[in-house]
Amino acid sequence: MLFTACSWGLTWPQSKFLLTMLPPFTMRASCGVAGFSFAFLVAFIRGERIWPPRDQWPRLILFAMLNYGLFIVLTTESLVWLKASEAVVITYTLPVWASLLAWPMLGERPTVRKIVALVLALGGVVLLVGADTAGATWQTLPAAGMSLAAAILFGLGTVLAKKKPLRLPPTASVAWQAMLGMMLVIALACFEHPHWGNVTAGGWVSIAYISTIPLTIGYLAWFRALRMVPASTAATTVLVSPLVGVIGSGVLLGETFGPRQIVALAMTLGGVALAARG
Repeated sequence: MLFTACSWGLTWPQSKFLLTMLPPFTMRASCGVAGFSFAFLVAFIRGERIWPPRDQWPRLILFAMLNYGLFIVLTTESLVWLKASEAVVITYTLPVWASLLAWPMLGERPTVRKIVALVLALGGVVLLVGADTAGATWQTLPAAGMSLAAAILFGLGTVLAKKKPLRLPPTASVAWQAMLGMMLVIALACFEHPHWGNVTAGGWVSIAYISTIPLTIGYLAWFRALRMVPASTAATTVLVSPLVGVIGSGVLLGETFGPRQIVALAMTLGGVALAARG
């Protein structure tokens, strides 16, 4: 779980870095195609059954959209307008939403602690994106909304995966979800006009990292964790992701993270920690 959280956290500054060279959905699609190709190769080497059972297709498509397709589209678009450090903090409110969704779906009633956690986490998000200059507000608010929507959808995917996991071998499951989810991203990338000559050696290294570590091995570890521990416990580990993302954004991109951002990060992570413990 810690490996997954750290690998996902490092994805954000590297994705922001790649946006300086490639259009957003082209960047995601290139990483995604390489990622699910790598996952299918690993599944084949491991001798896993590749083709899903017929009755698993509806849930497979649903999980692919929640965990990959819609999540990637929304977070990619938010990265265009937000700093990587801001986008990662907002998106990783997902344990709060997972905790709330677990009430109707898993029978886990929300406590006062979870309600306080929601208010605290959302307060941090508002502080993060709502206190910028007036000229940037109209751009940051929709982008923040996309990050929140991505967090809610991934939280829903987490609860669904815990409630009724797919009957597929682990690597094949990741490969199919990545491929089906990427179909939406690839379709959007068809409207863009990339210049591949702009991609530097560092850019290719980032593409190689994103497509293999977080997109394939990280998800494989995540789904494995969901089979072993409660959903709220697994969700707790993503607390590491925004910390890694913020530090990585400062080191790799030189993004400033002043007092307002630090307070917002503390509020958001505090809310998520309360939700996970509750």
